[in-house]
Amino acid sequence: MSRALRADYGTVFAAWAVLAAAALPAAARPASREPKAGARPNVIIVMSDDQGYGDFSCHGNPVLKTPNLDQLHNQSVRLLDFHVCPMCSPTRGELLTGVDALRNGVTSVTAGRSFIRRDIPTIADIFSASGYRTAMFGKWHLGDNWPNLPMQRGFDESVYLKGFNVTSIADTWNNDYLNGRFFHNGQLQKYPGYCTDVWFQLGTQWIRKCQDAGEPFLLYLPTNAAHFPYWVPEKYEAPYKHGEPAAFLGMLSNLDENVGKLLTMLDDSGLAENTILVYLHDNGGFAGVTLYNAGMRGWKTQYYEGGHRAACFIRWPDGRLRPAGDVDGLTQVQDLLPTLLDLCGVKPPESARFDGVSLAGVLREGAASPPDRTLVVQYGQTPKKYDSAVLWRKWRLVKGAELYDLATDPGQKKNVAVDHPEILGQMRAHYDSWWREVEPLVNDVIPVSIGAALENPTRLSGADWLDVYCDNIVDVREGLHKNGTWHVLVEREGTYTFGLRRWPAEADAAISAGVPAFHEALGGRLEAGTALPIAKARLKIGNFDETVAVNPQDKQVDFTLPLAAGSRTKLQTWFYDAQGNELCGAYFVYIRR
Repeated sequence: MSRALRADYGTVFAAWAVLAAAALPAAARPASREPKAGARPNVIIVMSDDQGYGDFSCHGNPVLKTPNLDQLHNQSVRLLDFHVCPMCSPTRGELLTGVDALRNGVTSVTAGRSFIRRDIPTIADIFSASGYRTAMFGKWHLGDNWPNLPMQRGFDESVYLKGFNVTSIADTWNNDYLNGRFFHNGQLQKYPGYCTDVWFQLGTQWIRKCQDAGEPFLLYLPTNAAHFPYWVPEKYEAPYKHGEPAAFLGMLSNLDENVGKLLTMLDDSGLAENTILVYLHDNGGFAGVTLYNAGMRGWKTQYYEGGHRAACFIRWPDGRLRPAGDVDGLTQVQDLLPTLLDLCGVKPPESARFDGVSLAGVLREGAASPPDRTLVVQYGQTPKKYDSAVLWRKWRLVKGAELYDLATDPGQKKNVAVDHPEILGQMRAHYDSWWREVEPLVNDVIPVSIGAALENPTRLSGADWLDVYCDNIVDVREGLHKNGTWHVLVEREGTYTFGLRRWPAEADAAISAGVPAFHEALGGRLEAGTALPIAKARLKIGNFDETVAVNPQDKQVDFTLPLAAGSRTKLQTWFYDAQGNELCGAYFVYIRR
């Protein structure tokens, strides 16, 4: 990892004056409150990013210290054989819907495949309809346009960044972890402090408002830590300077500190007893696996155990749960929504269908073990048959051909498919049946909406080119030869202007020009953007296909045309040099009705 993309600075002291006005003065806040008799439990879900099962000191990490997560671990029922997707957006979609990624539409982190189908309710939709207040603060990564944003998927209050992180093409230009610019219910604002601190402080302030109003709440805290880029205040990185990955471990140390503050706040406010607190991470390990991977093979993106096995801690002191400790048996992230509905006495809509099962009976006192079942883990930019893991008891079938027995081979070193043809056949048959159900949905592409009354103009980015990976601002800065199509749905009839840009509007740069390097506040750096000899721009949508000249000083090239309401079509753009050679697509298109 380039040192230029890591933090190297002194201790940061964040000023929270802007946010303090939203919270009650400490002196006016009761020191402790007992929950009302029969009060519905509150729910907090904390999900870290790119933390692996081995990135906890309670799981044996020899370097990383996570005392507060260790405390939560010791107080929680722990799902020992718990599984997510090997990539973040598919896991997020499964968490929020209880539905398999290939059914709910979120099969990838980008490439036009990161949107939840409109007819599937989210956890926020369901809890909100039952009288809960709902909020999310952090990394959303389930779509960057209407109607896919958190406030359009059931969250009353939301502050979020776009795309995978601050260096995503979809996020705000030159955004930063320190004093970053995030969207508050769709409006861009600046928030003082380090990003993980911001999410937790916003969360605790919002919790206090709900407590003061006497309202049950559902809080979703998906952090962007410890995802690349590895920028972190020096005081968190310093203890790990003797080895790699120091900045990554520092980000987790900061996250652990924030978990500790949350636990203290819940205790001091009297909310801890009647609050269900869930902690998990969104995929297998990444930066930390070379240091320690808990004996597992594989990492993020892979179908070996290290790619999708995750920690899951569930704590509810007043909930009559079984004693804190490990619960073996296969469980998955899709189980959490139906489980929380049962624990909270919330009824889903009649139309809701879950691939997960409720584990409420597993979590209760005198509980049984999880049911004996077979699970399928699959995601993908373009999902293909057998590109998956099938899980049954301690057996793992990887990509339809490699069979492993974790009971005798936890590191998945020996493929025993030849030795156990009956188990191989049984697990393949289960997968074949599952695939027949989901295959028709694989290429049922969810379009991006344009011209909606609640979002006009709309900014599209190359992150949503169908089945093309162009989700990192480094690609734009380097001017890589990439292009693809957006699948769009025209929400309203009208005359539309399409503004093609190489750089986003906030960069304020000419299409053919380069841009300066970016030096983020913690010492990281993004290299200067390369100039491209763009001389022509082309737009094709439906039957419209036009090419125009580009002047060197142009920042945006506009095309205007009428579109009918309800039409679903493909949109593509091109930039060419003077000789007609394609350079790239327009990485950004601004569409106004």
